[in-house]
Amino acid sequence: MNRTFPTSLDRDDAELGRFVVRPVDPDADIALLHGWLTHPKAAFWLMSDFSREDVARYFRSVHDSEHENAYIGSWEGEPRFLAELYSPAHSELAPHHDVLPGDTGMHFLVAPTDTPVHGFTRAVITTVMELAFSDPATARVVVEPDVRNHAVHALNEAVGFRIESTVHLAESAKDAYLSICTREGFRAAPAVGGPTTATRGVAR
Repeated sequence: MNRTFPTSLDRDDAELGRFVVRPVDPDADIALLHGWLTHPKAAFWLMSDFSREDVARYFRSVHDSEHENAYIGSWEGEPRFLAELYSPAHSELAPHHDVLPGDTGMHFLVAPTDTPVHGFTRAVITTVMELAFSDPATARVVVEPDVRNHAVHALNEAVGFRIESTVHLAESAKDAYLSICTREGFRAAPAVGGPTTATRGVAR
């Protein structure tokens, strides 16, 4: 069965203000995304040596896919992060994960900046999780961060993820912590809070 994904989300963070998420435009957003994804801080995305056309080709494939979607997130009107939602049953996780009908995979990237804001990355992952759970069909969010990405492990734990196993993903050339967060676990996480207004629909 093909997945449908939320089209957008507005979230008012109690500390940092307004976050808005909308689908990536595979033409207009490529220069921005190329800069983010080839920055040294985005090394875990494995696109450091991608040309602009490589990045465009990737996001066109995501846009055309029936099993994933990509989003640009803005904070106070400025683009500041990238997110992806996908169906784990149609990903490299499938052989390693007992996929349930309500599972949604997730990736996120905070844009590099010379002026970091305290609490910003946690607010971003909370916003992306709100996006995933704005789909009533999503019961669990699944992630597979590189075992070396210690910063993201701490963030994942803060919003309710629990590590299930360590898996080797040959396509991504990495050992990863397969981690799962239920809707209930997310709502109960101490780091989560603040009102959210979501627009529920299909991206394609």
